[in-house]
Amino acid sequence: MRSSGSPVEPGSARTGGPQGPGEKTGKNRLFTWPLLVGLFVVCGLVVASLCVGQYSILSGPEGWDMFFITRVPRTVALILAGAVMAMSGLVMQMITQNRFVEPTTTGTTEWAGLGLLLCMVVFPHADILTRMVAAIAAAFIGTMVFFAFIQRVTLRSSIVVPIVGMMLGAVVGSLSNFVAFATDMTQALGIWFAGSFTSIFKGQYEPIWILIAVVLVIFIAADRFTVAGLGKDVATNVGVNYNRIVLIGTGVIAMASGIITVVVGNLPFLGLVVPNLVSMFRGDDLRSNLPWVALSGIAIVTACDLLARTVIAPFEVPVSLILGVVGAAVFIVLLIRGRKVVS
Repeated sequence: MRSSGSPVEPGSARTGGPQGPGEKTGKNRLFTWPLLVGLFVVCGLVVASLCVGQYSILSGPEGWDMFFITRVPRTVALILAGAVMAMSGLVMQMITQNRFVEPTTTGTTEWAGLGLLLCMVVFPHADILTRMVAAIAAAFIGTMVFFAFIQRVTLRSSIVVPIVGMMLGAVVGSLSNFVAFATDMTQALGIWFAGSFTSIFKGQYEPIWILIAVVLVIFIAADRFTVAGLGKDVATNVGVNYNRIVLIGTGVIAMASGIITVVVGNLPFLGLVVPNLVSMFRGDDLRSNLPWVALSGIAIVTACDLLARTVIAPFEVPVSLILGVVGAAVFIVLLIRGRKVVS
């Protein structure tokens, strides 16, 4: 699925090139003291998330009730959503051999939103699990359509791949808007794609725990995703079923995108920014980078959510707004950097 002419750095794990001795003994070691420092920083952000809010948790029994009804579920959702979306972006980049793809630049999120919308049109009183199944199924179909397109169409630059994905996403998004307008659900569609954690509370967020299974699958299949990232011929030669790994990767991405779209909404560019920042400092070894990607995803989402809660307190801005601004800036930098590599 690799686009012809795509820039790949010499010696990276994606090319199968040689690695320096420092990478084997230092950077690619799974647990190091910098990782423990990162874990400490993330724990600090998690504690801050539990403490920040307009309702005082020290106001008696009611305060502690609010703490366990809203703040704990919200923080759990921040942790799982940040980690899974960042890891899903890394898996998608490995499978496509392209640094510029992730669920929001390939149309996967738009497909999940379309599935959610159609489910609500056909089954207006569907529970959250039914909506998740519909969103996951639509996200899976959309991701397979994108993979099939880039597999059959020769693209001269890897930069074109996410542009094509965003074009496909815009088409699907236009279809969603048409359906929403025709069924008087435009406001609901806007709320679903706002990307905010304000609607996370006890009794509504519990299905997001399914994302733990996604994390485990990614960790277990990390080595196979790395081999698949080297191309179909290489994967087949070393005894890896390439099509099966791509199917598993697609299922993982679809499940993460569908669940987060239903529970949280759109989290743009998270799966793009985090894996690229991590690979700049640590190279492209998937397994050793996974803890860093997960922690970085949690840190970025939690920091953006804290800013969203405090910038215009007592009101909130959607966390997707802050993520979109930060992610778009990093995306532009990566595009410019990619053009320099090509030249």
